[in-house]
Amino acid sequence: MNPGFLPRLVATDLDGTLLNSSRAITPRTIEALRTARAAGAEIVFVTARAPRGVRAIADQAGVTGVAICSNGAIVYDLATDEILTSRLLDRTAADRVAKALAAALPGVGLAVETGRGLLAEAAYTRRIVEDLAYYREVSSVFDGDDPIVKLLAQSHTSTADEMVAAVMAGIEGLAEVTHSGVTGLLEISAPGVTKASTLDMLCRERGIAPGEVVAFGDMPNDLPVLAYAGAGYAMANAHHLVLAAIERRTLSNDEDGVAAVLEELYG
Repeated sequence: MNPGFLPRLVATDLDGTLLNSSRAITPRTIEALRTARAAGAEIVFVTARAPRGVRAIADQAGVTGVAICSNGAIVYDLATDEILTSRLLDRTAADRVAKALAAALPGVGLAVETGRGLLAEAAYTRRIVEDLAYYREVSSVFDGDDPIVKLLAQSHTSTADEMVAAVMAGIEGLAEVTHSGVTGLLEISAPGVTKASTLDMLCRERGIAPGEVVAFGDMPNDLPVLAYAGAGYAMANAHHLVLAAIERRTLSNDEDGVAAVLEELYG
């Protein structure tokens, strides 16, 4: 890192990164974010989470402005609870992706993140307690005309890495495929939609160069952001692909790794 490097924007993942293993944000991390903001930095959460899973964390952390949600498909206003932009997966492309998934991964379960809720077929059995009020079970995620912010695919027999290897040839060019470490779960977005592409859009609007960004992440869906930023840090607990690709490291999420770097930069 260059001496005197003072990033204008801090882009951070949440789960496995800013949050510890109890999915909590520690007082040390809250104070480090406050120090960065006081120094003039904008804090942007860049997460796979839908908006409903972000606002309470932002309130606790004292973070305002916008968040990048659903792996880049949504820009969300934390103050107004408004979805400012949605980059949707075309229904025809999503149907073709679903057919390729079914052929490569027999028994795969599908769900669709709509931005405000989640539609789930019977074979999609993943449930998050905090999200139960937003679930709706459907016979097919393609019934109706709900927006497809993100297509989710769950396998009960394959890891996420194995799923990526199995389906990539069949869906290349139709969608962006990634995962955030959840066992047997793929996250599929419209072509060109990544955390980094949306972060780049925000930075351009603000006149911020990639070299003025510091970023933190732990999973393959964070790789584009970590590569985009002038200083991208892999958490010590990161996925092996992230550790192999990213040179800069910080402590684990349970050791306040984000705070440790922010304290050095802005303290």
